[in-house]
Amino acid sequence: MADEEINEDYPVEIQEYLSVFANSIDSVDEMLKNMMSVSRNELLQKLDPFEQAKVDLVSAYTLNSMFWVYLVTQGVNPKEHPVKQELERIRVYMNRFKEIEKKNAGKLDRGAASRLVKNALWEPKPKNASKAANKRKSKS
Repeated sequence: MADEEINEDYPVEIQEYLSVFANSIDSVDEMLKNMMSVSRNELLQKLDPFEQAKVDLVSAYTLNSMFWVYLVTQGVNPKEHPVKQELERIRVYMNRFKEIEKKNAGKLDRGAASRLVKNALWEPKPKNASKAANKRKSKS
């Protein structure tokens, strides 16, 4: 869709919105082509079960959201359609997943981390210590 192209079917004021919408559709189309280029089984084999569940949840939510948008474009009120309950059900599972993810997240042991950093850093010896060591060597 060229920026200069003006269609008499819609008001000029929404030209920018339509242009952004068209770009968004192109972006979604490109992402879907990338996703569809790899088989689902091939993708899931590379992931652990936790990541597989995440992919399934995001995929289900995305598809239902796209269907929601489709219903709107067809003049159907999606709030009165079963897709609303499906999106809510998926959202509940996504929240459960986030809770599990938080519980499984590694906890930082601040004491151990500070000891590790402290011992890993190089500290120069004080100049007085090297002079004292030289004096002891020269007396021997």
